[in-house]
Amino acid sequence: MKRKPNLVRTGLSLVDKAWGGFYKGGTYLLIGPRKSGRTLISLQYAMEGVKSKEVCLYFTNMRPKDLLIHASSIDFDLQSAMNQNLVIVVRVAPPAEMYDSDNPDDFLVEYLNDIVTVVEQYHPDRLVFDELTPFVSFENVGLLQQTFLSTLESIEDKNVTSFFVLSEPATSFAQLIVDSMAQYSTAIVYLQKKTEEGQQGGRATITPNIGHTEGQYYSDYMIEPYKGVKFMFEGDKSAEAAPEPPPPAPAQQNYQQPSISSRSTSSKYKPLTNVESSPQQFAFPNVYDLNEFTLILNNQIALFKSTGQAFSLISMKLDPIASSQNIINIAQLQNSVRLSTDKKDKICVVSDKILVLMGKGDDRSLNILVSKMKANLPNSDPTYVNRVMQYLYAFTYEVNDQTVNAESILNEILEDEQIG
Repeated sequence: MKRKPNLVRTGLSLVDKAWGGFYKGGTYLLIGPRKSGRTLISLQYAMEGVKSKEVCLYFTNMRPKDLLIHASSIDFDLQSAMNQNLVIVVRVAPPAEMYDSDNPDDFLVEYLNDIVTVVEQYHPDRLVFDELTPFVSFENVGLLQQTFLSTLESIEDKNVTSFFVLSEPATSFAQLIVDSMAQYSTAIVYLQKKTEEGQQGGRATITPNIGHTEGQYYSDYMIEPYKGVKFMFEGDKSAEAAPEPPPPAPAQQNYQQPSISSRSTSSKYKPLTNVESSPQQFAFPNVYDLNEFTLILNNQIALFKSTGQAFSLISMKLDPIASSQNIINIAQLQNSVRLSTDKKDKICVVSDKILVLMGKGDDRSLNILVSKMKANLPNSDPTYVNRVMQYLYAFTYEVNDQTVNAESILNEILEDEQIG
């Protein structure tokens, strides 16, 4: 007999009705711009715990008086909950002193470690940190990944359901920081504020990373006095599932086997014709330009050198004959790769090559990726799939102690080769 996962209600109808709640002991991120309703949502989450007599540890950089005012605006008697020790408010000041340090990251490591110390002191059921952005502005993203993962594992081991609030990334490096944290989260709640002046609300998207097989959902929301954030999911119309629209199928063609002389060969790139494996579930990944991808790769190398955590870097090359014969082009191939990788995987397209960075080193990474790609090509007809595979070549870079930096790897991968 299968046991159903232990879910906790969140007070957010979009989450509770679409997913049934958060997983007990899971880690969730709430991302959005200022004045989008992040604090109100955090308070609704804490208030739902109070209804179940669960203790919520609430970190905030607000003055207690201001937080009480926010709570009263959604008819939440926060003072009473605090008096009953059902909500424990911990005020945290932004780490301004870190800017005077030779190594600011050391201060941030201590701040994250202090979260665990406070959790061990109060033994909460829920945790809110509004907001975490100033405390994760690491210069060394590899160190951030290592420290944040350690913090989460310590909290999750105590079966605490965490809700971390982050500002919407404003730069590519800020996006990299959020991505580094998101890959370890259970799911993400993302808020987009309406642009019309005077409008209170926007659109919310919930995206699973682990579990929540019901998938991704989105819903418009509005902020109502004394009720807080109300999702349109609460009305007669339920939130809409957000599946990726399928790519258009190519026109039917009579495919012929290419002659041996017209096909590409390479000592580095190997044909993918015989790669097989069982398709698995996939989520939506991130696509980066070359500069951003180089930065991510350098941080992954730094993480490998400091912790020994290996990674997989796959390079795929499309034979130009495939495009010239209208079999498949690089944009269609990119879409297939995008649909076949996880959100935490990083993708970069350079000319006729597609680079895929996977956070874990696995000898089967290429096999698994290609098996998923076969199910996500523009046409699933076996004849077409086999035809496409004859024009794809790939190899997996193996990181080792002699690896210098991302630039040296990419120079090797992206060098102009005369294939054939």
